[in-house]
Amino acid sequence: MSAEAIPATSRELRLVSRPADRLTQENFELVEVPTPTPGDGEVLVRNEWMFLGSVYRDLMNSETALPIPNYEIGKTPWCTTVGTVVVSNNEELPVGTFILHYEGWREWAVVSPGFGVKKLDRSLLPGAEYYLANGPTAWRGIVEMADAGEGDVVFVSGATGAVGTLAGQIAKARGAKLVIGSTGSKEKVDFLLNEAGFDAAFDYHDGPVLDRLRELAPDGITVCFDNVGGDQFEAAVEHAQPGARFALCGALSGQIGGTDGDHPRLALMRAIAKQLTFRGFATFDTEEQLAAWNQTFATWLNEGKISFAHTVVKGGVPVAAEAFIALLDKKYAGTVVLQLND
Repeated sequence: MSAEAIPATSRELRLVSRPADRLTQENFELVEVPTPTPGDGEVLVRNEWMFLGSVYRDLMNSETALPIPNYEIGKTPWCTTVGTVVVSNNEELPVGTFILHYEGWREWAVVSPGFGVKKLDRSLLPGAEYYLANGPTAWRGIVEMADAGEGDVVFVSGATGAVGTLAGQIAKARGAKLVIGSTGSKEKVDFLLNEAGFDAAFDYHDGPVLDRLRELAPDGITVCFDNVGGDQFEAAVEHAQPGARFALCGALSGQIGGTDGDHPRLALMRAIAKQLTFRGFATFDTEEQLAAWNQTFATWLNEGKISFAHTVVKGGVPVAAEAFIALLDKKYAGTVVLQLND
């Protein structure tokens, strides 16, 4: 891209107040700023896609229990983003390099090589947005935490999220006998069955989760990938086979108001008697881990073992706040990606 093609100004979204409870458009401000100029050792990136995840809502609070920095008032939030280097003052990232970085919620970004900046092979996957799949997190929970594989009966709570859809598919690709997902509507049940490759799925509003698990997996579950906490976690413990493994990834049911997700009741003696294993985890993938996942992802896509179940939102930065609020209102399914530039 020539210097003449770089616009003089660009748009970004800033967090201007912390939400009291429900996030609204008033918590954000869309601003037009001079397109930044990279300094020594920096590069200018034309952002293409950014990932929208519910975890960002936690980062908008004044404090967070997550081991990652929360968002600052008056500044543009960070988020997982992919784009192309168009001006470079760094030989490690020459013009044309396709990268993953965290300077999102904006159309153009100045980036310095270092933590969080990863070079990508654009030709490996079908589209740039595929590199925003939450595969490393799903892989770590299913493979490293729960060791799910041949013959397992796997329950994924909150299965239509970016991590859940891939967790179920990874388990299936590794030979799981039965993969069950929970979600919040009939439309999302259909999504899990028809687009995400789950064997069975249910709407948790339709009755006690324990009853649905008993119906779909009469002999119990051997693996639980938990994104929800609360009564879904409790039901999974109750219906677990002896020796079942739990990968604890999230607590969606207590994420916005309330504490049910964070503080489920654990039938301790039952967990002891069944010799259940619980492993909580957070994922900070290295460039090597991300490259390994992308290679596996590409192979499984080509073999038809997995799909990228995702929702594309167009409109760029001006619709970012609206799209994020819609995600929190559970209007999307799968990985949600926002197109920042055509």
